[in-house]
Amino acid sequence: MIPRVADDQTADLGELLMRAARSQRGRWRDVLAPWDLSPHQGRALGVVCRGGEVRISALAEGLRIAPRSATEVVDGLEQRGLVERAPDPADRRAVIVRPTPAGERVRSEIDAARAADSRAYFEQLPAEDRAALARILRSLVD
Repeated sequence: MIPRVADDQTADLGELLMRAARSQRGRWRDVLAPWDLSPHQGRALGVVCRGGEVRISALAEGLRIAPRSATEVVDGLEQRGLVERAPDPADRRAVIVRPTPAGERVRSEIDAARAADSRAYFEQLPAEDRAALARILRSLVD
């Protein structure tokens, strides 16, 4: 059971937020299970699909991981045929990563599954609480 937080117990808010984030992260892993992708791979595929083409350095920055780690994530996605590497036309020393048609399809399927999971998870809250939560979280991340 999650403890109630009084207005003067703001230190507990951080713990509650982290517990909620861990719960959501676990659900994210479960959503990705049918595609046998890790959360890093799922996030990376999203960044690549949104960008169309990204350098590995930009991907690493977008994922907030080291470029070497981004290379390993791309290796896994490339082995599965979800992304491909190509020389960067603006800098032949650099490599860009772009989604394959299979990668675009998988990303679309994942987005739909994640949206359905989020709906199911947050429907346990009344609509006004969902709106308040969204407003509060936006104010914290902005």
